[in-house]
Order: sequence, then C-alpha cells, then structure tokens
Amino acid sequence: MSDFKSIAPTGFDRFGLHKTLVAGIHDAGFDSPRPIQSETIPAGLAGRDVLGLAQTGTGKTAAFALPLLDKLLKERRHGPRALVLAPTRELATQIAKEIRTLAKYTRLKMITIYGGVSMYNQVHALRKGPEIVVGCPGRVLDLLQQKVLRLDQIETLVLDEADHMFDMGFLPDIRKILAAIPDSRQNLLFSATMPQEVRRLADNLLNSPHVVELANAAPVSTIDHALVLVSEQRKRDLLEHVLTRENCDSAIVFTRTKHRARRLAEQLCKAGHRAVGIQGNLSQAQRDRAMRGFRTRRYDILVATDIVARGIDVSGVSHVINFDVPNTPEAYTHRIGRTGRSENEGVACTFVTGSDHGWLRATERMIGAPIQRRQVEGFEADTVVHSPQRQQRRRPPRRDARGGGRGDGRGGQAQPQQPSNWQHSGGPRRRRRRAG
Repeated sequence: MSDFKSIAPTGFDRFGLHKTLVAGIHDAGFDSPRPIQSETIPAGLAGRDVLGLAQTGTGKTAAFALPLLDKLLKERRHGPRALVLAPTRELATQIAKEIRTLAKYTRLKMITIYGGVSMYNQVHALRKGPEIVVGCPGRVLDLLQQKVLRLDQIETLVLDEADHMFDMGFLPDIRKILAAIPDSRQNLLFSATMPQEVRRLADNLLNSPHVVELANAAPVSTIDHALVLVSEQRKRDLLEHVLTRENCDSAIVFTRTKHRARRLAEQLCKAGHRAVGIQGNLSQAQRDRAMRGFRTRRYDILVATDIVARGIDVSGVSHVINFDVPNTPEAYTHRIGRTGRSENEGVACTFVTGSDHGWLRATERMIGAPIQRRQVEGFEADTVVHSPQRQQRRRPPRRDARGGGRGDGRGGQAQPQQPSNWQHSGGPRRRRRRAG
C-alpha cells in the first residue's frame, strides 16, 4: 500500500499514530478502538507506565503494540529497544503475529524467542539487530546469560499475562531480566488477576501507572454459559453427545492433565471425529502442526490443557467445553475467552461433578453471576449443585419409621429445576452469528 492518503478514516485516527501504522491498522481490519485500546494507547503514547487488568480477548496486544511501534518509528536505532514477555510459546507467537500485521509497512525488525526449539536460528536472527524482542522468560534469560542477547538499550518493557507467568514460576527469571534492563524505561503490565506476588511486582516495576481495569467485568455477553451436572464416569459419553447433537462448528475441549488430553483426543478420533490434541509434552513442531490443522479446519476439535490455553487464538470457535473444571476460577475466564470473539456468539459448557462444588462457588463469586444449570436427558447426576445465591443451610434429612432416605417432602429424590435437555425445553438452539 504505497498511497497512505487513500486509506479510509477509522476511529484510531484521533491518536495521531505514524502513517505506516494507520495502514497496518487498516489491514488488520480494525475500525474503532476497543475499550482497553481507548484507555491504553493515549497513556502509552504519552510515555506513561500502564497497569492493565483485562481478560484475554479484549484487544490487549494492539493496545500496547501501537504505542510501542510509534515510539520506535520516531527514532531508528540498531538493536533491541522493546521487550515483550509472555508466559507461553503460543502466546508469544500470537503476539508477534499481530505486531507483524500492525508493523507491515514499517521497516522494523522483530524476533520471537522461546524454548523447545534450537537456539541457532534465534541467535542468527539476533545478529541482525531486531528492534523488537517477543519471547518467554526462560529462553530470554538463557540468551541473556550467554551474552547473545543485549537488553541495555530497552526503552519499553511489556509483561503480558503476568498472573500466568507467576503460576508457571517465571517471576524469578523476570526479576533477573529486569536487572539487565535500563531503569529509565516505559513499563506496561497486563494481568487478568492480581495475586499478591504480581501486585508486589507491579508496585516495584511501575512508576505512577495509568490503571486500566476491565478484569472484573463479567465474561463477554456473546458467550452462552452452560453448566452440566454429570458423574465422572459419564463425562466421555456426555462429550460425545454434546459434540454430535450441538451445532459444533469448531470446538476446544479443555482437560486438566496432559495424559487425559492425549487420551481423549485419541478416543474422539476413534469415534470418527476430526480431533487433535495439544499439550506440553509435544515438540514445538508438533504443536505448530496441530494448531495449523485446527485453524485451517482440518480438525474440528482441539483438545488442550491450560498450559497452552492462553496462546490459542483461532477465529470462529463456536464451543468451549470444560471436560474438567480448571484449577482456579481465573482460569475459567481464560478458557472461555477462546469463543464469543469479534461479536460472534459462542457457547461455554462446563462438566461439573459432585466434587467440583467449591470451584463452582468461587467461580460464580468471581464473575458475579450464577452459571445456568442444565441437564442432558440420560446424563442426570445424582446431585444438584446450587449457586451461592441459593445456597442455604439445610437440616439433615429425617428418617421415618420405614428407614426413610433422601427426602424432598414428596417421599422421593429431589427433582431438578432445570429442563431435561441440553439447551432449553425447545431443544438445541442454533447460534446466531453477528457481523464483525
């Protein structure tokens, strides 16, 4: 695009960004800034530190990338001047992909650094003097300690998904990296949640930051949440039922362990589904092939673990199915953020057993709303899970002269309040797609 004057106006024009970035924004298909971008971009352009509390899928990458790129274009120098740290290889790759789109008409160079692959190509690319380094803390620290990577000219530091980096034990590595970066720099830290250690890091890292807080908002309204009660033994059959009866154009199924992800993907393939698994034991090449197959619709179902959840960025995912509940309430928002994007509607379905009550109560408190209980005919669990709002202290059941049992005032088992099919009493509901 040689004629930048022919670009149609967008809502980003008010920021006064470099003309080559405006062209990149146009190619990315951005028409108007999202809330986090409207708040973050002006502060970033003004050189202020930023603390962003926001969920996945809110537009964070463009929010920090555009000010970063604009600064680099104002003064060109050789070598790394911006460092973006992410917790996983998938997320680092996703960030780099979006930055490349935005910087398409600039001559800025970038490198993506992560483990699981040979250092040779990364070392070779570093010798070309890229201005932007996107990477995972472990490999960045390795190259820094080997004196292959220099960070003494870094002007902008971005920590994305800091809470996930804390969960993965990266904070010690991050502190060592910070010691090699000039103190006079701009810092942007993004996190969906703020555990104590991340709060301490933010307090030490950020100087009078501009705070953008979107994290406490309920999950996006385009997601239809469903909670299905089922016994552990029937989960596999229930998954098969949902995948065949629902309008699952493209589904991500989350499990808690690598072993279960691998085994479940194999079982789905044997059942005739086009499924692929992605988890931490795979090589980088294997993970790349799996993701490429899912993006190109060679596979309709992706079975994944939380370790890679944050790096999955695929458009058009119609369903997220939590085969196992996540370890934390915060992870729930990260998982379901894979669907309902770009104003398209999606379904988030969570399989809950009797042992998941504590997680459920904590998750509903965090999102500030109960998740609708639904039952699938033939898969009724032998317990009813109530939301915190309905949770009341109950008297122990009385036993009558005939030996009694579990009573509800009618002499039998308590009857669930939900309709006895998957979506609503009218049967499965087709998703409505919105333009966007």
